[in-house]
Amino acid sequence: MAARRGSTKQKRHESAVPAKKKEKTPDVEVRWLSPAEQETWRAFLAATRLLFEELERQLQQEAGIPVTYYEILVALSEAPDRADLTRSSPSRLSHAVSRLDEAGWVERVSCATDRRGAFAHLTDKGFAALEAAAPGHATAVRRYVFDRITPAQSDELGRILAVIRDGLDAEGRCPGAKREPSSEDGSGT
Repeated sequence: MAARRGSTKQKRHESAVPAKKKEKTPDVEVRWLSPAEQETWRAFLAATRLLFEELERQLQQEAGIPVTYYEILVALSEAPDRADLTRSSPSRLSHAVSRLDEAGWVERVSCATDRRGAFAHLTDKGFAALEAAAPGHATAVRRYVFDRITPAQSDELGRILAVIRDGLDAEGRCPGAKREPSSEDGSGT
């Protein structure tokens, strides 16, 4: 929760903490969210929750695929040779890959450099399932996001989200994330 927590009924009914108010905690100085920041944060949380609920519903109804599995199929379809170690927690990924393997959409391929590890490889059947699901998913994303905002807003949203993503993903784990150039890779300044 990004908001300041209160322990009494009175605090629950008070408005948000004034902008830029700072309090000392044992190790960190807390910068509470301003009312405008609270509003933005809550709108972001509600919008993303509602969006993912709608996308989950659409994919389940039209394609019988949970969003998480769809994301894995997309990542595999874009990987060289349609095989990759995807970007989920190991237990979550292992469960998802097991379910996708049962459906015949992926197969586990042993990793030559690590006998304990395996790559998930997208099968032709999995690629066909992804191709069948993609038009409905793209239509839903367009309807729920891009048809509601202007092209200029879309550009600005993309820039804002890229800044947040890149700040959280300095290692470049997510597609499209920018890494800080280093002198070692020859692209530094």
